[in-house]
Amino acid sequence: MAAQPTQAAAAPATPWYMNRWWQMVLGFVAMMSISSPQYTWTLFIHPLQDKLGSTLAQLQVTFSLLIVLQTFCSPIQAWLVDRFGPRLLISVGCILSGLSWILSAHVDNLWALYFTYGIIGGFGTGIVYVGIIGHMVRWFPDRRGFAAGIAAAGYGAGAIITSFPIADMIPASGYAQTLIVWGWIQLVLGVVVSQAFRIPASGWRPQAAEALAAKQATRQSQRSYRASEMLRTPVFWLMFIMMSMMATSGLMVVSQVGPFAADFHVKDTLVLGLAALPLSLTLSRATNGITRPFFGWVSDHIGREMTMFIAFALEGLAILLLLMFAHNAAVFVVLTGLVFFGWGEIFSLFPSTLTDLFGTQYATTNYGFLYIAQGVGSVLGGPVAAWIRETTGNWTTVFVIVIVLDVITALLALFVLKGMRERWVARAATAAT
Repeated sequence: MAAQPTQAAAAPATPWYMNRWWQMVLGFVAMMSISSPQYTWTLFIHPLQDKLGSTLAQLQVTFSLLIVLQTFCSPIQAWLVDRFGPRLLISVGCILSGLSWILSAHVDNLWALYFTYGIIGGFGTGIVYVGIIGHMVRWFPDRRGFAAGIAAAGYGAGAIITSFPIADMIPASGYAQTLIVWGWIQLVLGVVVSQAFRIPASGWRPQAAEALAAKQATRQSQRSYRASEMLRTPVFWLMFIMMSMMATSGLMVVSQVGPFAADFHVKDTLVLGLAALPLSLTLSRATNGITRPFFGWVSDHIGREMTMFIAFALEGLAILLLLMFAHNAAVFVVLTGLVFFGWGEIFSLFPSTLTDLFGTQYATTNYGFLYIAQGVGSVLGGPVAAWIRETTGNWTTVFVIVIVLDVITALLALFVLKGMRERWVARAATAAT
C-alpha cells in the first residue's frame, strides 16, 4: 500500500502586495506622485508669465482648469477605475499627470498650457485621487476612516517633499527643465507602484481586529448600491450639501491666508525667529495632513457623525478666535494651523461615511459623485471670500459666514445625518433577511 503523506502540501505563499497594509503604503506613494501639479503650481507662475507674456488672471485659468477637471469629472474618472480596475486606471492617471508637466515644458502659448497642465493634468490627477480613496475603503472595512485619511494625507505629503527641490531647480536649470525632470520622476514613480494594486476577493474580510470589524458592521450597509440607486436617496444629497458647505467654508479661509496676514499686519512679524506667514503656511500644511488619518481613526472608534460634530465645531471655534485675536502674530500662526486641522478631515470622514452607507463594490464611482462637492467649494470659496472682502473692506463678514456654515454642518451631522444613516442601515439589513 502506498505510503500516506505525513502532512498536507504547503499552501502557496500569498504575494506581498495582497497584504492590505502594503496596499495602503502603495496608495500613499501613488497619491504623493500626483500632488505637485496642485501644490507647487505657484512656483511656476512667474517663469510662465515671463515666457508667455500673460497676465496673472489669464495664467490662473490653468489652475482653475486643473481643479475643475479633477473634481467635476470625478464621476467619469471613478467609473473608469471601477470598470477597468485600479492597476490599469491609476497607472493611466499617473501617466497623464506626469505627461502634463513634460508637455507643459514645451508650450509657447496659453491655450497649449490650458490643455497640457490644466486639462490633461486635471483629468489624470482626478483618476488617481478618487481611485486611491475608493481602493482604500475596500481594503479596510474595519478602519475606513483611518485608511481614507492616510490616502488623502499622501496627496499633501508629496508636495512637502518636492516643494524645496523644485523651488531650487527652477532658478538653477529653468522652469522647462524642472517640469521635464520632475514630470518623469512623478510619472515613473506612480506607474511603478500602481502595478501592485489589487482589489480584495469578493466576500473578503480582514482577520485582524475582529472586535472592531464586528462593531463597524452594525454601522455599515451589508449591500452595495450602484450610483444610480445612491443618487435617488435623500441621505446622499444631505452628505453632498454638508461636504459642499464644509469645502466652501474651509476654502474661504485656506485660500486667503496670505491676504489675512497682510491685512492683520502680521505677515512679516517674527515668531520663533521666522516670519509669521511662511511659518503659518508650514504649520497649516502639516496639520492639514495629520488631521485626515487622525480624525479618520477617531471616527472608526466613536462614530462618523460624532467625529464630524467635534471637527467641524473645532474649525468654527478656531475661526471665532482668529477673528478676535488675529492681530497677534503668534496666535495667528497657531489658529490658522488649527483651522486647517478642523477642515482637512472632510477628505477622510465623508468617503468613509459614504462607503458605510452604500457598500464597497461601487465605492469609487459613488465617491466620484460626492467629490464634486469639493469642486463646488473651490468655485464658491476663494472667489466669494475675495469678493466679500473687496465689497465690505474687511474680513469680518467672511469669518461670520464660515462660522455659521461650520456650526450648521456640525449640527446636521449629529442630529440629522446620524439618524438617517442608522435608519438606512437598519432598512438595508431588514431587506437582506
